[in-house]
Amino acid sequence: MTGSAPKLGVALLLAVLLQAVLVAVTVLHFSASLHAMKETFARSSVSCLKGWDGRDASPAPGDPCWQVTEQLRQLIEKSLSQRYQKRISSAVRDEVSRVLPSLVPEDGPPPRPKVAAHVTGSFAPKLQGGAPAAATAAARRVHGQKISCWEGEKGLAFLQDVQLVDGELVVPRPGLYYVYAQTYFRHTHALDQDAPEDEDRGRPLLQYIYKKVSTYPVPILLMKTSRTSCWSRDSQFSLHSAHQGGLFPLSAGDRLFVTVTNASAVDMDERSSFFGAFLVS
Repeated sequence: MTGSAPKLGVALLLAVLLQAVLVAVTVLHFSASLHAMKETFARSSVSCLKGWDGRDASPAPGDPCWQVTEQLRQLIEKSLSQRYQKRISSAVRDEVSRVLPSLVPEDGPPPRPKVAAHVTGSFAPKLQGGAPAAATAAARRVHGQKISCWEGEKGLAFLQDVQLVDGELVVPRPGLYYVYAQTYFRHTHALDQDAPEDEDRGRPLLQYIYKKVSTYPVPILLMKTSRTSCWSRDSQFSLHSAHQGGLFPLSAGDRLFVTVTNASAVDMDERSSFFGAFLVS
């Protein structure tokens, strides 16, 4: 028994070594075969694609090249379908937005609420309380006579998130505003027959736009326009239109108003004399 033990150990060792060699040879053979199959499949796939023009859509499962060409065809169709779908959707969206813009939602943040006002002339008395124009102007330290009878609701006038108080537009929120005004002067010579000839023929016409702020006691002049018109004494009346506008940064609570050199000469028709502002950004 003592002599057979070493022989058994040697036999087991040889068996293990032989098994390891067989496994190694099998792995190497399998790897070589797999590599050869990959190369063969690659060469066959390329050879299948060399003669394929993409127009033969009839299935032929018995053909070894059918699987490769079918997968490639499906991939191409999917890619083209996605591309044309995006183009068609974009074209349809643009056409719908052109014809019916309200049906196409805007991308990005919602639009800012509109802030705008357009007030027009009114034939009510132009100076409130019967106070003299010179005294009112001196008390407020402004040039000319303030127009306080603007119409904010009727006719062409409107107020969008803006208040009209005593002829003044109250700014609701800070931002950059476009402010404008136009006054239409109608000078009747019959009313000024006693005036000197030089004064009658060369009377200056001025329009001012002021801003009142809570942090400053005196109104701030934003714009003014002026013209000295030489009117003929032979005509029954003379006309002149003063218009101005500009961009200004305004704060919430600021007030805008218009003054002129002679409020009694202003024709307060809604299409001739008006005043307004709207939020730009």
